[in-house]
Amino acid sequence: MAIVTFYRRGKKETGQTLSLAAIATDMAIQHNYKILIVDTTFQYKTLEECFWPIQKEAPTINPNNKGANAAIESGIEGLVKVISSNKTTPEIVRNYCRTILRERLDFLQAPLTTEYKDYAEVAPKYVDVLNAANRYYDYIFVDLYKDLPANVKEEILQISDIVVYNVLQNFDSINDFLDLRSSNDFFKRRNIMILLGRCDLDSKYNAKNVTRYLREKNQVSCVPYNTLFFEACSENKLIEFLLKFRKLTDELDRNAIFIKTIEQTVVAIIDKLHEVQMRG
Repeated sequence: MAIVTFYRRGKKETGQTLSLAAIATDMAIQHNYKILIVDTTFQYKTLEECFWPIQKEAPTINPNNKGANAAIESGIEGLVKVISSNKTTPEIVRNYCRTILRERLDFLQAPLTTEYKDYAEVAPKYVDVLNAANRYYDYIFVDLYKDLPANVKEEILQISDIVVYNVLQNFDSINDFLDLRSSNDFFKRRNIMILLGRCDLDSKYNAKNVTRYLREKNQVSCVPYNTLFFEACSENKLIEFLLKFRKLTDELDRNAIFIKTIEQTVVAIIDKLHEVQMRG
C-alpha cells in the first residue's frame, strides 16, 4: 500500500494533473490493484473532467455507503466529518469516493467550497484521509495542488512513499530541479522520481538526455505530448482513449507510442516502490 504524490514547484504548468490521470488509470487497467485518485485542488476540475462531465450539483455518493449521511455530503468534506468523529475504518473511505472502474479505480473529489478560507480549513485533514485510505487501497495517487497551505504540502510529501516531481522539458526547469535537490535534502531521497510532462520525444531534452544530465541511476519517465489524449481528457473519455489505442499493432503510430510510454512509467513506479521498500 503506497501513497504516490505528483508535485511541482512554481506556477508553470507541467502537465502534472493529466499525467497523473493517465498513469493511475493505465495502472488500474493493467494491474489487479485497488487504486484511489485524490484531487486536492481548489476550484479546478481538470482531473474530474477526464472521467465525467462536471455538474453544478454535488455528485451522488458511492452506493456502497451503508451509514454515512449520503444525501447531504460526499467527497472530502463528508469524509473529514467521519474522521473527526473517530468513526472511520479503511473501508469507509471508499464510501465517500466516486467509482471509475469497479474494484479497481476510485476518485476522491476536491472540496466543493467556492471560498478559499473554507478550503484551507479542510486541507489539513488530507493527511488523516490519506493515512486512512492507505490502509485499504494498494496505490493512492495524489495530485498535490500548488496553492495548498505550505505546511499541508510538506506533511503530504513527508508521508508519501513516492514523490513524482514534474519537470518541464526545458533547460531552466531541469536546472531548477538540480538547484532544489542541492538545497533541500528531501529531494535527494531515493523515493523521488522525475517525470517530464507534455514531452516532445524529438526534443534534445528527451528522457534519455535528461537522465544523463541529472545523473540519475534510473531513466527519467515521461508522458508524451499527444493531441488526442488531451482532447479525450477534456471530453471525459480518458478510459476510452487508453482502451482503444492499446489494441494498435503499428509500433510507430504516435498513439501506440503514447500508450507504451505510459505503461513504461507505470512499471517504473511499481519498480521504484519495490526498491524503496527493499532498502527500508
